[in-house]
Amino acid sequence: MKIAVLGAGGWGTALAVVLARAGHEVWLWARRCELAEALELNRENADYLPGVRLPEGVRPVCSGEQTLAGVAFAVVAVPARGVRTVLAGLPPAPAYVSAVKGVRFREGRLLRISQVMARIVPDAALAVLSGPNLALEVARGLPAAAVVASVNAELAAGVQRAFGNTSVRVYTSDDVAGVELGGALKNVMALAAGMADGLELGDNAKAALLTRGLREMVRFGTAHGGCTATFYGLSGLGDLLATAVSPLSRNRSAGERLARGATLAELEAGRQVVEGVYTTAALHEWARQSGEDLPITEAVWRVVYRSADPRVVLEELMRRAPRPE
Repeated sequence: MKIAVLGAGGWGTALAVVLARAGHEVWLWARRCELAEALELNRENADYLPGVRLPEGVRPVCSGEQTLAGVAFAVVAVPARGVRTVLAGLPPAPAYVSAVKGVRFREGRLLRISQVMARIVPDAALAVLSGPNLALEVARGLPAAAVVASVNAELAAGVQRAFGNTSVRVYTSDDVAGVELGGALKNVMALAAGMADGLELGDNAKAALLTRGLREMVRFGTAHGGCTATFYGLSGLGDLLATAVSPLSRNRSAGERLARGATLAELEAGRQVVEGVYTTAALHEWARQSGEDLPITEAVWRVVYRSADPRVVLEELMRRAPRPE
C-alpha cells in the first residue's frame, strides 16, 4: 500500500520506518522542505533518531499533494496543537490514524485529538494508535506492541495488518475514547514520575505515585467514555510504565528537569514537544470549570505553570485527607 505519515519528528519517522519494513510505500511528510531534503539526502533523522537508517521505502517530501494522492490512509504524528493547522492545509485522505497523544480544551470542551480531526475531515474514517512505544526503540526494531482503536472495524483491521511485522505486534479495539485518553493522560503522570526522580524520592514513592496516577487516569477516562479494562492494557498501564520509567521518555525527562529548577520556557525552547505539559493545561482548565478533582494533575500543573516547589506540592498531596483505597 501507499501510506502517508504526516510529521517527520521522532515518532512520525519511527512509524514510517516500521511501515516501510513491512513492505509499504511510505511518504513521510515534513512541514519544512529543508528537513525533507535533508532526510532524503542523508537517509537518517539525525536530530531525533540518530543511527537509524531510513529504509528504501520511505520517501521524505514536503508536498501535500504528492504525499496524499492515492494513499490507503494517513498517519498523523504531529504535535497536538498543530493537528488542526496541518490537516486544514493539506488535501484530504480517505482515512486517518491519529498517533498523537494529547488533548485540547476548546470552547468549554475537552476534546480528544480524533474529535478535533473529525471536525476538520468529517467524511474520513478515523482510528487512533497508542501503546508503550518509545520512538527510538521502535525505529531500531526492538520488540513492541500497540493497539489501534476505531469504530470502523475494517479500518482497524487494515491498520493492524499494515503495521504488523516481526518487531511490532498490533492489537485492535473499539474503545476509541479509552485508548486515546490513556495515551494522553499517562504523559501527565510521567511528568510527575520525572519530578519524583529529580527529587530522588526513591522507588517506593514513585510506585505509589504511579499507582495513584493510574487510578486518576481510570477515574477520569471512564467518566469520559473509556472502558475500565482499556486503562489496564497497552494504551494505559503499558504506556504509563514505559513513559514514566525510561530515560528515552521526553515527558519523564521534562519532569526531572522541572524538579531540578528548569522553567516552562526552557522546556518549550527545546527541539522536542513535551505533550504532557499541554495536556496538563487542558485538564486543569477542564477541572477548574467542572469542579472535578484531579489531585496529581493539579499538582503537576502548579509546578509547571505556577513554578511551585515540587517538594512542597508532594507534601501537600501526602497530607490529603485519609480515605479507603
